Amino acid sequence: MSVRILALVGSLRAGSHNRQLAEAAVKLAPAGAEVVVFEGLADVPFYNEDIDVEGTVPASAAELRAAAQGADAFLLFSPEYNGTIPAVLKNAIDWLSRPYGAGAFGGKPVAVVGTAFGQYGGVWAQDDTRKAVGIAGGKVIEDIKLSIPGSVTRFAETHPVDDAEVAAQLTEVVARLHGHAGEAVAA
Repeated sequence: MSVRILALVGSLRAGSHNRQLAEAAVKLAPAGAEVVVFEGLADVPFYNEDIDVEGTVPASAAELRAAAQGADAFLLFSPEYNGTIPAVLKNAIDWLSRPYGAGAFGGKPVAVVGTAFGQYGGVWAQDDTRKAVGIAGGKVIEDIKLSIPGSVTRFAETHPVDDAEVAAQLTEVVARLHGHAGEAVAA
């Protein structure tokens, strides 16, 4: 059984270390799992109920929702901006939480990981992301965590996929999320 995991990256920067982590997850996915990084979060307008009207939802938001509806699980990559979740990731969660009671997360498994420059690797932002996505309807897998500190120095010359320790940890994250998603799909 094939499981589709949608990756959302909370950094828009081209050289983002969280983006690189997502790229690594794509490469490290186990057999039977497909990790797809959603392209286009920068184009999704800030959530506003006035523009979230059936038939007139902005195309970029509709594409995000369609990608999420087709996913069996979610892997969110969150850096830490001023001690919390980046606006682009929170905005994606807001769009996917609607329509109320029928959002795209719909009880699907969600894991939140990431890296940040600080000594704790962005744990505050990741905790805030888990809280938001849980309220939005996702089934947050609380025991799947990966917070990598010191991103600026650690990944200055090494892509995360080439860092043996990070690659092993990320492989385990994706495999465990795949397992949870497989259980949910089979149920």
